[in-house]
Amino acid sequence: MPMVCDDRGVPAAPTANAKVLVSEIYSDEDVFALNKVAGMVTQPGIGHLNDSLMNGIFAKERIALTRLGTERDYGLLHRLDRETSGVILVARTADAYDKIRGQFEARTIEKTYLAIVRGRLPGVEGCCRQSLSEVRRGDMKISVPSPRGESAVTHWRVLAASKELAVVACAIETGKLHQIRSHMAYLGAPVEGDRVYRSLLPPNTSPLPSNQRHLPPTLRLHAWRIAFAHPKSGKRIEIEAPLPLNILELIGQCLSTQGTKGSPSIQAMQRITAQIQGANWWIKAKVKGK
Repeated sequence: MPMVCDDRGVPAAPTANAKVLVSEIYSDEDVFALNKVAGMVTQPGIGHLNDSLMNGIFAKERIALTRLGTERDYGLLHRLDRETSGVILVARTADAYDKIRGQFEARTIEKTYLAIVRGRLPGVEGCCRQSLSEVRRGDMKISVPSPRGESAVTHWRVLAASKELAVVACAIETGKLHQIRSHMAYLGAPVEGDRVYRSLLPPNTSPLPSNQRHLPPTLRLHAWRIAFAHPKSGKRIEIEAPLPLNILELIGQCLSTQGTKGSPSIQAMQRITAQIQGANWWIKAKVKGK
């Protein structure tokens, strides 16, 4: 989505909008984290000047974030697609921003997503290294598999499955546009509710029909956990964003062969997430499997 800029071409500071509700899930004097809902854009842009996540954040943190300015993206450390829910980090100070952004650039930040996919992945766990190219189709920018594309690495593990659906954990080393969505479709198991990326078919870039634009997003992809070294103490910080109900219900459906109905119990979720605990869980799995 194009950024809103002033007459000099400099990205304008978001306007504060207290009507945009934000859910804070971690906070200290240097950094805070929010749980973004699906359907909300991260930053202001054409068509979303006042209803983005950053508009809501500025209603609470305007003074501190304005000091960081455009060169530090007003504290925003990364983004999520509009349709994706989950954890987003924001820095309160220049030092915190610089140190955490350095971790993103060094690829030491650990990001784990939970997705519901439709279809069968080629195994219980694996790694997709298919390179991706960003292309524009009409008004939409998408990522497509291409031997000439940029490096994209997604580790995945199936945590639970029914006949048609599966709960999959994805850890990304790179942060390409729509990376998980493109990789899952490439592997034959697109993310449930994804109207763009499909298996055995080209991406669907047709505009959403006008009579469907008011409906809630259907994509079942959630940025569940982020881990990083605290900019002051160096201590490992893990932040988990609670799952939305529509994903929890599908997890329960994947467990229904065990007699579970509706959302899974706390104990069932603990059993599922126990498979992806600890730093670099995907690397440990490979070592254990040798």
